[in-house]
Amino acid sequence: MRCPWHDAGMRSSHDPLGQPLPAESGPLRLAVLGSTGSIGTQTLDVAHWQGHEVVGLAAGRNADVLVAQAERWRPPLVACDPDVADAVRSRLPPGTRLVVGEAGAAEVAAMDADVVVAAIPGFRGLGPTRAALRAGRHVALANKEAMVCAGPLVWAEVEAHGARLTPVDSEHAGLYQTLLGEPLEGVAALVLTASGGPFREGPADLSTVTPEQALAHPTWRMGPKVTIDSATLFNKGLEVLEAAYLFRVPLERIEVVVHPQSLVHALVRFHDGSIKAQIGPHDMRLPIQYALHAPARPPVPLAPLPLEGTWSFHRPDLVRFPALAAAYAAGHAGGDAPVRLNAADEVAVAAFLDGGLPFTGIARVLDDALDHAETAAPGWDDLAAIDADARARASEAVARALRNAP
Repeated sequence: MRCPWHDAGMRSSHDPLGQPLPAESGPLRLAVLGSTGSIGTQTLDVAHWQGHEVVGLAAGRNADVLVAQAERWRPPLVACDPDVADAVRSRLPPGTRLVVGEAGAAEVAAMDADVVVAAIPGFRGLGPTRAALRAGRHVALANKEAMVCAGPLVWAEVEAHGARLTPVDSEHAGLYQTLLGEPLEGVAALVLTASGGPFREGPADLSTVTPEQALAHPTWRMGPKVTIDSATLFNKGLEVLEAAYLFRVPLERIEVVVHPQSLVHALVRFHDGSIKAQIGPHDMRLPIQYALHAPARPPVPLAPLPLEGTWSFHRPDLVRFPALAAAYAAGHAGGDAPVRLNAADEVAVAAFLDGGLPFTGIARVLDDALDHAETAAPGWDDLAAIDADARARASEAVARALRNAP
């Protein structure tokens, strides 16, 4: 992977991803992909704080929330899943047009907007993200699977169409902020923090934990898929892969540290031994706002973070949480391994949430996916077929696990 640091060097006019920094501007025109989810609704909070205009909303099947958002923001265009189109269409305010399905989400993504917030979760968010990049938009990227499954392809779209990327994930936003303005040739390693999830200290036997226990995250409030991934530490594995492709650095220079308080979001090690950290409350609205405005920092209506209490840091336990090790293995393998791993995890997590697959079975499904990885780097036209094959194989692995269960 070519490292943009060598191109950007110490140029203060460029960001840590090697992109020109924009001039500070006023209110923005936003298109929000995944508007009814956790990131989407918090993006609309930020839009309210800063007086932004919302020109497009794309959602899935949450018709009631989408209609309420349309009534509040009066965007010219909204998209939803075909299954709820009739329930949405009849309730939209005058002047708001409905489009449906993947093509509809792509149409919202390509709108004339200052920033497109890409927050449709999972592999299905990749197409709309690509549509926004091909339209030359500034994409605030919350869909980590886009980088995990297609990092080099995403950067090719950015460069071909004059688009821009800024990260929304709190850890990657933390790295971005910590690296800004630094002589990048002095960076030794990037460090991502993990909360450790609900099972950091117990129980000793994870094979019997329930979905309800796994969904009880001690710090963050997220959707069910991300919350389970946090419990297995696979979410941190995805973030390691995302950081490698986003900042275009080798996996060997990306570390993970468990920080249960979730107040230090990322750290950077420098060659002189210094460490620089980005710290803030566990409120996703702050990295969302920074992704929209970077490098500007508009004020927010939140209380300052109190600087008190004890903060601790621990090495991740790769034996207890093998899903993190699987993500590193996929990154080292390259080729289609990250695509297969991501697809397998979506299948395995769904099976766990349905009450069939045990919690520890998720990692075994991931290992099975790695066994079928191929070394050839996929193109855009290959991704859907690889994803479908990996899902089919993961479903077979889940079925085998259920047949062999005591």
